Amino acid sequence: MSFAFVFPGQGSQSVGMMQAYGDSAEVRQTFAEASEALHEDLWAMVAEGPAERLALTVNTQPLMLTAGVAVWRAWRAAGGGMPAVVAGHSLGEYAALVAADVLAFADAVRLVRLRATAMQEAVPAGVGGMAAILGLSPERVEQACQEAAQGQVVSCANLNDPKQIVIAGHAEAVARACEAAKALGAKRALPLPVSAPFHCALMRSAAERLAVALADIGFNAPVIPVLNNVDVAVESDPLRIKDALVRQAYSPVRWIEIVQAIAARGVTRIAECGPGKVLAGLVKRCDAGPEALALADAASLQQALEVTKG
Repeated sequence: MSFAFVFPGQGSQSVGMMQAYGDSAEVRQTFAEASEALHEDLWAMVAEGPAERLALTVNTQPLMLTAGVAVWRAWRAAGGGMPAVVAGHSLGEYAALVAADVLAFADAVRLVRLRATAMQEAVPAGVGGMAAILGLSPERVEQACQEAAQGQVVSCANLNDPKQIVIAGHAEAVARACEAAKALGAKRALPLPVSAPFHCALMRSAAERLAVALADIGFNAPVIPVLNNVDVAVESDPLRIKDALVRQAYSPVRWIEIVQAIAARGVTRIAECGPGKVLAGLVKRCDAGPEALALADAASLQQALEVTKG
């Protein structure tokens, strides 16, 4: 039975999300390690909220990394097998790299906090924006962005499924692109309540700060193939893995192609490793063949153990 694990990123967080895994020693230990790395109680933050605190990018990124790694460790402790390949959506790629033993967990926690801070500070509040375009092909969304740019930045940021594309850039250009997309036949164009325009050219200064930090962190060759976001490629050279992470900050997340690439490896099931079911839904809508699972609580983790052993 060939299966893959995918790790969620920002947008899957919620207050109390780890309670669904019961009193798991692996989950609590993982949060303790992350809290020590950041000198901040992440368990209290995720357990008590408020939601607005979890939604701050500088908190969301380390919290979701920790959540993904915690569920991964719970899976392995319960006797779960090694997936044929792993990937992560944006921030989730860091959890995938921890699972593949490329990156030490404590280093990853500190790194994503810096990444989040750099992204937040790259663009002044109100200057950038993001929007979800529904019911329009990626090619048509890109056409809308090109028409709307008018000397500003706006481009595809997350190619989530064939009919859900997120765009990012200057706020005015994003608004123009939304109107252009609707004129081209989009069903809806929804502005997103985000604090920065992720995965577009406005994030290049954040990527430069990330590159400096990455230079001082030791990476290993992966023990599991990791499909990266930016090239939809598997790299074994630590320097090339770091380069892909730098470029990921200002490049689109090519999730449709990642799901297709996983399917091309003969994988029959893709399991979302972490709280929520966002990626499982995207996998289903990509309709690439593999069955989608979500390890969203202790019961679904147990069910996944049974089906992947079958």
